[in-house]
Amino acid sequence: MSKRIINGADELKSLVGEHLGYSPWVDITQEQVNMFAEATGDHQWIHVDVERATAGPFGAPIAHGYLTLSLGPMLYPQVVEIRGFTMGVNYGTNKVRFMSPVPVGSRLRLGVKILDVADIAGGVQNTLEFTFEVEGAAKPSCVAEVVFRSYE
Repeated sequence: MSKRIINGADELKSLVGEHLGYSPWVDITQEQVNMFAEATGDHQWIHVDVERATAGPFGAPIAHGYLTLSLGPMLYPQVVEIRGFTMGVNYGTNKVRFMSPVPVGSRLRLGVKILDVADIAGGVQNTLEFTFEVEGAAKPSCVAEVVFRSYE
């Protein structure tokens, strides 16, 4: 699947409401989960204690919700490239929901939809819907409204 190329603010605005595509699938490993736990200090057993997690509510260890969300910056550029700006910044999120677990050993991908594009001083503010999906799962694992600012 090739990434979508968008050229400038006008084309970006014309795509509001459109789904732009999906990233490739990525493997979620216990090593990633353990490294995230180390980086954040979140060592909850459902993530890092494989034996206990196997007997727990999810039947296996699961990725942290914020680990899932943090994969956005890696996966998003594989879905879309926006050209015609000198720089862009992550401005934040409006809403984030973790709706189903991401089991260790599963495969995850990101879908991207443009929700809004608004003019700001020197550029545009893009609100995107990031939908993280586990392969074979009935519903998304995470849906987030992510806000970027792109400057000309």
